[in-house]
Amino acid sequence: MKNCFDVVIAGGAATGSALAYFLSASRSFKGSVLVIEKDSSYQKCATALSAASIRHQFSTVENIQMSQFGSEFLYGIGETLEVDGERPDVNFHEAGYLFLSTPEGYATLRENNALQRSLGAQIALLSDRQLQDKYSWLNVSDLAGGSLGLKGEGWLDAYGMMRAFRRKAITQGVSYIENEVVQVHREGARVTGVTLNNGETVACGVFVNAAGTGAMKLARQAGIELPIESRKRSVFYVTCPETVNDCPMLIDPSGAYIHPEGEGFICGIQPPADQDPECFDFDVQYPLFDELLWPILAHRVPAFEALRCEHSWAGHYDYCTFDQNVILGYHPDINNMVFANGFSGHGMQQSPAVGRALAELIEFGEYRSLNLKRLGWERVLNNQPIIEKNVW
Repeated sequence: MKNCFDVVIAGGAATGSALAYFLSASRSFKGSVLVIEKDSSYQKCATALSAASIRHQFSTVENIQMSQFGSEFLYGIGETLEVDGERPDVNFHEAGYLFLSTPEGYATLRENNALQRSLGAQIALLSDRQLQDKYSWLNVSDLAGGSLGLKGEGWLDAYGMMRAFRRKAITQGVSYIENEVVQVHREGARVTGVTLNNGETVACGVFVNAAGTGAMKLARQAGIELPIESRKRSVFYVTCPETVNDCPMLIDPSGAYIHPEGEGFICGIQPPADQDPECFDFDVQYPLFDELLWPILAHRVPAFEALRCEHSWAGHYDYCTFDQNVILGYHPDINNMVFANGFSGHGMQQSPAVGRALAELIEFGEYRSLNLKRLGWERVLNNQPIIEKNVW
């Protein structure tokens, strides 16, 4: 392997591989690209262990638009990422998200819906009576209504999407190596290169930090403090003896979620704040299911009283403690280090849009297709958080 590349990307999961694809797909970009991924099996990465879903139901323009582009990309992913006649199929179940609301939260739901629809998202507002008529299995006794995604929302094979990005990028000339960046070298306002776990040093023109929960360490080595922590999320696969027809991605007002998967469902919930420290282990939080999640689901869907947990797993979010939104782009103190960190659970669905946006930023010095400047470092350094009301 040569020891100098125009662009070096630390992290080859969904975001890193999407960026590698869009850079190498640009006819005007002539540079060399290296992706450094510490585990090419991706068994422990956030993308592979996530709930693997996409939605347009956010409360900020950028988050809505990024996911809209993600959905459009999924529609044509087979043709776009085709390699040697093989078209990837990510099994996109376009069944929608259904956000449920109590009377106290309904004004916010309506406000969010107005913004979403103004941007072209197809989201229906349903009253409690309409919810009951459409979903006879749903308990609406404490609800005012809900919002249902009619197009572009659902769940998919995130691992398959990530591998498709990677494979296509490689055919377009991107180099991938299984290794880990252990040291970032900075001279003045530039990153000059990185040292790998095997002792080899690679020089770079641009260095991209797309390292997920490892991003904080790399940023610190370059003299930058990222407001990000590794937060664990447990996912439970359950079965139900009763039939629950036409279930979308159901989001309870408590934040609990559940959606069909195979012959059963997958579900989860964010732990209470006092039980959600920075964490790097992969131990499943079983009491979370028994003591919190299951009772919530059984209240919302009486048939779920008979849920049986078949298996479970845990993964990690690179959680932005500043405002739960991704931090994108260059830091003002370093003119050739690009950040794509702090997705807070939205990385897979935002990866196509972020990959395209950062490819434009690196090649042209500006965002062209979608202006994501507001998600940059300026808001962090000026203490101006973007309030996303629908983080979930």
